Amino acid sequence: MGRNHLTSALSLSLSPSLSLSVTMASNSKSSKLMERYGYDVLLGSIAAFYVIMVPYTKVEESFNVQAMHDILYHRHHLDNYDHLEFPGVVPRTFIGALLVSILASPFILAMNLLHWPKLYGLIAVRMALGCIILSTLRFFRLQVRDKFGKHVEAFFVILTAIQFHLLFYCTRPLPNILAFGVVNLAYGYWLKGNFFAALNCLIFATVIFRCDTLLLLAPLGLMLLLMKSISLWEALIRCIGIALLCIGLTVLVDSIMWKRILWPEFEVFWFNSVLNRSSEWGTHSFHWYFTSALPRSLLVAYPLFLLGILLDRRILPFVLPVFFFIILYSKLPHKELRFIISSVPIFNLSAAIAATRIYNNRKKTFWKLLNFIMLGLLLISLGCTVITFMASYNNYPSGHALKDLHQIGHLPNNTNEQWVHIDPFSAMNGISRFCETEYPWRYSKEEEISLEEFCHRNFTFLINEHCYIDGFKCLFSINGFSRTRLQIGFPPLLLLKEPKVFIHGNTKNKDVMNRHWPGCS
Repeated sequence: MGRNHLTSALSLSLSPSLSLSVTMASNSKSSKLMERYGYDVLLGSIAAFYVIMVPYTKVEESFNVQAMHDILYHRHHLDNYDHLEFPGVVPRTFIGALLVSILASPFILAMNLLHWPKLYGLIAVRMALGCIILSTLRFFRLQVRDKFGKHVEAFFVILTAIQFHLLFYCTRPLPNILAFGVVNLAYGYWLKGNFFAALNCLIFATVIFRCDTLLLLAPLGLMLLLMKSISLWEALIRCIGIALLCIGLTVLVDSIMWKRILWPEFEVFWFNSVLNRSSEWGTHSFHWYFTSALPRSLLVAYPLFLLGILLDRRILPFVLPVFFFIILYSKLPHKELRFIISSVPIFNLSAAIAATRIYNNRKKTFWKLLNFIMLGLLLISLGCTVITFMASYNNYPSGHALKDLHQIGHLPNNTNEQWVHIDPFSAMNGISRFCETEYPWRYSKEEEISLEEFCHRNFTFLINEHCYIDGFKCLFSINGFSRTRLQIGFPPLLLLKEPKVFIHGNTKNKDVMNRHWPGCS
């Protein structure tokens, strides 16, 4: 009996200690998880928010979006693939689309079993792409921490989080973004001192995803040779070998998918650089990247990265090749911000070094002023990101138009096919195969139909940029972002919208005409 009382007493005395130990162990585990993955959760949450709020895509993303759709839904039936009917100006590789589709396929399978709309499939593939890109950015970030410290890593994440373009673009299936993921790996290996791995990553990105990555590969390779980090002979042996393997891979895969012998990026290089045909899509002045694209994409990191070069000599060898990459790119007349998105992580690293130095010396008089200015610029940058997001939210009117048409225009007692014609403007501003739905809806993207000809065709609905079309009635319109306007008061900046896309109904179709529609303003 005494022994039982002793055992019971010991159990009671140990139970609070045991419970406390379990709680502490659990908290410690949670703390370690947040320490290891907290930054990834932050950046991933912001990117996921952008995907959910702005799921639609533009014409620049159309090839990879349609390719992912066809891989997931048509599989081996190549004759049904969109690119054979609408090949685009230049061919692109299927390798990136295949990789993303494989990652997204389990979700697509579950989605089909649950009979969810295909639009969720678009969100799935964009999320999968975002996971790939942010995983490569994580690899680079870990090398930043090892080389420059945890404070620099923290500011690198802060700067990335408050910038709009990098996290908004990282889920968009552009060739530039697919190349960006590989470039992040190259940056990581570069910081790590594994120079040949860095060069091989850039060769892979150049040969398969974006031939213009050569403009980054060349300055980096030249600098490594001048600094005697690599030997010319060994570089030639290793790099030529990996280049031939990459050419073989892309020719094998893309010749099958395009049904002709093809190296896509060589044709892109010939079109853009040799023929200089890219200028047909608009041109900008030589300084545009430095005076417009970089200030918009970097925000507060723009002045900070310049300061970082002055404060820490270690960063200069990393910034110079990227700087010359932009210089070389500036010689091409056609310019877009996405072309130089791969420069942002290195510039953010330099900016994070400057921000860390300012923060660590904030108690000193001069540095206190700099810290105050930096905090103000961080808040302004955050405000700019919010405004840019709001503009982008309203920049995909056609996607919203088709979604609203599916909801409002469904005729429950009508089993006839409802044909929707999508004009080129609408196809370029938010509509993809993922936006389509099942029977009785049918879709046509037939081009070069004159406005006068529509009344002789048997389309039920038109999604069009024109507000009046003979033989059709405008049922409703969708507003899109137009411009910004400054005003006295709050908010100081207004985002102005105007009707961008008009949905028309065939006046001969009584079922359509007898329904109540919002109307066109």
